[in-house]
Amino acid sequence: MKLTATLALLLGAVTALPIPVALLPRQTAELVALTDRYSFELTLPAFTAKHSARDPPTLDWTTDGCSSSPDNPLSFPFLPACHRHDFGYRNFQIQTRFTESNRLRIDNKFRDDLKYQCASVNSIVRPLCNGLADVYYAAVRAFGGGDATPGLMETDAVLVREYEQKLAVYEAMMEQARQDGIIGA
Repeated sequence: MKLTATLALLLGAVTALPIPVALLPRQTAELVALTDRYSFELTLPAFTAKHSARDPPTLDWTTDGCSSSPDNPLSFPFLPACHRHDFGYRNFQIQTRFTESNRLRIDNKFRDDLKYQCASVNSIVRPLCNGLADVYYAAVRAFGGGDATPGLMETDAVLVREYEQKLAVYEAMMEQARQDGIIGA
């Protein structure tokens, strides 16, 4: 009886041991490869399907949507692009790969995704959508990802100035669209 109790205790201790270290690098490599694929290779609709299913659950799928982005009065469909952008930032941070060069890659994909979404809107307001996409991109370049490791190619002042220029262009486009009766006042 004592032998059985001792074996049961030892068996419980053995099964409670952490995962063998040899498995961790392979699993990490798989998550890194999936993160890269989901961040840069999947079409936006394919990414959205993975995001909706939280597939796989071992990746970070949390999002704050388009967070503190500039106003979007025409409700352009930017949310899926924001979801992928959040996915990239969060998973690259967790995987300690959130360098300035990877941040630029994630931001560039965000710009591509925004433009992809603009291609689906009415051609009359498409220029406004693309203008706002430029503002969103300039905003994440100027104000996002402050915790990326060093290697910034442009100074913050340059990026802020570019954001301000894109915003001014967009505001002028909106004013012209109002004057032309394309959008309401």
